[in-house]
Amino acid sequence: LAGIHCYLGLHVLARGVIFVDLSLAQVAAFGATLAILWGFGHHSTAPYLISLGSTFLAAALFAMARRHEKLFSQEAIIGIVYALASAAVVLTADRMAHGAEHIKDLLVGQVLWVTWGDVLKTSLIYGAVSIIHYVFRKQLIAVSFGGHQAGNGKWDFLFYALFGVVITSSVSLAGVLQVFSYLIVPSVVGTLFFKTIRARLLFGWALGFVLSFTGLFFSYAWDLPAGEFIVVCFA
Repeated sequence: LAGIHCYLGLHVLARGVIFVDLSLAQVAAFGATLAILWGFGHHSTAPYLISLGSTFLAAALFAMARRHEKLFSQEAIIGIVYALASAAVVLTADRMAHGAEHIKDLLVGQVLWVTWGDVLKTSLIYGAVSIIHYVFRKQLIAVSFGGHQAGNGKWDFLFYALFGVVITSSVSLAGVLQVFSYLIVPSVVGTLFFKTIRARLLFGWALGFVLSFTGLFFSYAWDLPAGEFIVVCFA
């Protein structure tokens, strides 16, 4: 989580779309909630695929919205999508027998119940996304750190689509708030002290590891919910 989200967080900060993570995470959460309402199991493939399809639609919308930055900020569309997805999750969960518990899981995840199978599957997904980012690093970094230019729509969509793949995988394990914390906090602190992308990334990885270890250790020592305590440690 710290490894992939810190790098994506640097892109998000450069683009000035701080809450795109929360928005896409909430869209992914709505997709998963909808799948469960339709009768699919929590750990089956269907909720993941429906969440992924939902985030791809949001990614396409965000990519198109960047073309109209002269008229309104991209953050406006991101905020609208977040509000819609949040309200839709509550409406959908209201039709479920354990809706309140499901919403709590979506917010902070169930990191203590993650299996080695989950770790392997998520590592493969993150690894594939990292390879694509590495192959097209010049174009993706130029679009994020160099500002929007004509003809960059496909790279915008690629960035948000890959972002959606990561978010969909992360939310199912760690929840919306933890994902946001891993994305933004190490990137923000690294940007305060370092100028190059490489230095910010290395520092962010180190900070993410320390905060993760600290949050898990003291949540165990003090018998506190792990997900919520990790978020507090990051903040």
